[in-house]
Amino acid sequence: MDAQANKQVIMDGFEEFENGDLPHMMERFHDDAEWISPESESVPFAGSFHGKSGIERFFAELVASTEPIRFVPTNFIAEDDKVVVTGEATWRVRATGAHYDSLWVNVFTLRDGKVVRTDAYYDSAPVERAFRPVQPAQARAPGLRH
Repeated sequence: MDAQANKQVIMDGFEEFENGDLPHMMERFHDDAEWISPESESVPFAGSFHGKSGIERFFAELVASTEPIRFVPTNFIAEDDKVVVTGEATWRVRATGAHYDSLWVNVFTLRDGKVVRTDAYYDSAPVERAFRPVQPAQARAPGLRH
C-alpha cells in the first residue's frame, strides 16, 4: 500500500477508537503487532504489549483506568510504511479522580495495510502523578498549596 492508503487506515482506526468501536479498530493490527510506550509501574497501560491479544489488553487497561475528557488527533503525516499522528488529550484517572493533559505522538508502522508496530510517545510524569493517590502526609506537608 502507498503512504496515503496507510494514512487512511490509521485515520479510520482513530475514528473507530473515538467512537468506542474497539473490535473493528483491532482488525487494523497484524496478529504479531507490537505496542511500545513508556514504562511505568503505576500506570496499568504503560510498557510493551505484544500480539493482537496484548494490544487488546492495552486498550482494555486504558479504558478501564481512564476516561477521555478531550482527545484530539491534530496531524496525520504519512511516508512509505510509516504514519505519524500527533495529538492532545485530557484524561481523568478513574481510581484517583485526577486529571492530566497529554501531548502525544504515535508512530505506526504498517505492512500489507495493517499495523505491525506502534511506538507511543508522551510525557509520562504527569500520567504517573495522576495515577498516584495523594497521601494524607503529602497533603499536609508545609509549602504545599491547597
